[in-house]
Amino acid sequence: MNQRLKNLILRALPALAAGMLAFQAHAAGLDDIKKRGTVRIAVANEIPYGYMDMDGQAKGMGPDVAKHIMEQLGIHRIEWITTNFGSLIPGLRANRFDMVAAEMAILPQRCKEVLFSEPNSSYGEGLLVAKGNPHDLHAYESFVQSDKKVAIMAGADQLEILQALGVPPERMVTIANNADAISTVSTGRAAAYAATSLTVSELASKSDKVEAAAQFKDPVVGGAPARSWGAFTFSQDSADFRDAVNAELAKFKRTEGWAKTMSHYGFSPTDAEESFNKTTEQLCAAG
Repeated sequence: MNQRLKNLILRALPALAAGMLAFQAHAAGLDDIKKRGTVRIAVANEIPYGYMDMDGQAKGMGPDVAKHIMEQLGIHRIEWITTNFGSLIPGLRANRFDMVAAEMAILPQRCKEVLFSEPNSSYGEGLLVAKGNPHDLHAYESFVQSDKKVAIMAGADQLEILQALGVPPERMVTIANNADAISTVSTGRAAAYAATSLTVSELASKSDKVEAAAQFKDPVVGGAPARSWGAFTFSQDSADFRDAVNAELAKFKRTEGWAKTMSHYGFSPTDAEESFNKTTEQLCAAG
């Protein structure tokens, strides 16, 4: 090989490498996933939304519905990936997985980064406090004037709710995952942990050092009680996959099987009814 040819190859390598990386980062479409035969679905290990049980089986509202939908789409193998909640959107954008089944709340700022399916669930808010609720906390608004601190999970939408209520940033303690909430509250690092009502109930059942705040008052943001609508999440390059999931989700939500799944994981009849009351288009345009 002469020197001129070597130089040409060396100059071409960076462009070739960049092209390969761009190709690798490009999200797979529905046909790609079917050809591959396996879909990669991420969860954030948050009960009851999406988690892995002690036997390594994916469970939760998101995974159970996702399993049904994948079967209907003819995709019979699922590779489940567990990551922190705050890594779900970056992971989608980096093509580390094809879909998220964590019942992530549909929020306008998230709609700018990823694609959402239509809502699969709806859920309200809650507050985890130390046993006996020593600070007498019953609402997110309690932290606006109080000197007490409230914990939130990194990447969770409680941050936006608390900001909208006017809670100062110095009164917020960020933790990496829900598993840290019990120790954060029981040791006094924060007076309470703000999360969805289902998450709070699940955490309270795991320790006698904490409990769900009684007579909890739903936060009111923009004149309306704060409520979340959870959905499946996709890369912006995966519109065809998202559309296919939407079609099967719409069918499944009309069945008793979907209603039983909601009930099994602790969602109330109101939660089930509310899941039909907003569209993704409306939620992405809000705010």
